[in-house]
Amino acid sequence: MNAQTAINQFLEYCQIEKGKSPKTLENYRHYLNRFLKFTKNIPIEKISSQVVRTYRLYLHTLKDGHNENLSAKTQNYHLIALRAMLKYLHKNDIKTISPEKIELIKQPSHLPEFLEHDEIKQFLSYQPNLKNISEVRDYAIINMLFSTGLRVSELAGLNREDVSQIRNEMAITGKGGKTRIVFLSAECLEALNQYQKLRRDLNPRLFVSHHRKNNIVTPLTVRSIQRIIKKIGKITGITKKITPHTLRHSFATDLLINGADLRSVQSLLGHSSITTTQIYTNLTDQHLKEIHGKYHNKK
Repeated sequence: MNAQTAINQFLEYCQIEKGKSPKTLENYRHYLNRFLKFTKNIPIEKISSQVVRTYRLYLHTLKDGHNENLSAKTQNYHLIALRAMLKYLHKNDIKTISPEKIELIKQPSHLPEFLEHDEIKQFLSYQPNLKNISEVRDYAIINMLFSTGLRVSELAGLNREDVSQIRNEMAITGKGGKTRIVFLSAECLEALNQYQKLRRDLNPRLFVSHHRKNNIVTPLTVRSIQRIIKKIGKITGITKKITPHTLRHSFATDLLINGADLRSVQSLLGHSSITTTQIYTNLTDQHLKEIHGKYHNKK
């Protein structure tokens, strides 16, 4: 079997049997096609430690779209995709190199940025012009992100019918097609209702862009939401670099600092593994350490 056939079978398996998202499939295809091009469609039984070693050297010297070397994180994405395909091949008794021989590049651990309690209050103090539909929408967006901890891609894909006003909750289909329930605060619901009352369009999406010139509405993109968060951060005087993911981190740390257990936070965030959620315990531990140093035994 050659590498092209193996890649096609693996992607088909990921789509049909594993239910991977279109974005995950797109990424796997991109990374594996790079391996395919490098090895010139090598027979999979000839993939050896030496082949993998030279491929890693190739990734290390490869340039990105900005003519800079690929980051260690991006190089690891390529290796993770290759290792996932090798695991699939081994599972089906197809002879090739053991996936355990694909070691990832060690990276320094970076704790995610989050907003402190006072900064959250400052950010949510944004005062929209209630006659300006875009500003009212933006206020609803920031309340939605902090109330639910949604990924920005999940927020961009929401439809109006997804919101249950009766139960104050939504069913979210996240990574890997997994569904979870998230809950809407009273402030979030009020902000959403203010926005919906101003809308006159029939677009099913919950958040849309409003073009003043031609009155055309289109679904908000991920990039548009990122710009909105950055803009409101500047307006409210937040000095940290703030993104939709910063609000997701803030949502998680706020829950843990106030006593939520890790498993509950894992469910609310939609993490498939508790290991992913555990990084927030490092954040909260550091936060408590800073509080201890600031307030304990001061004379």
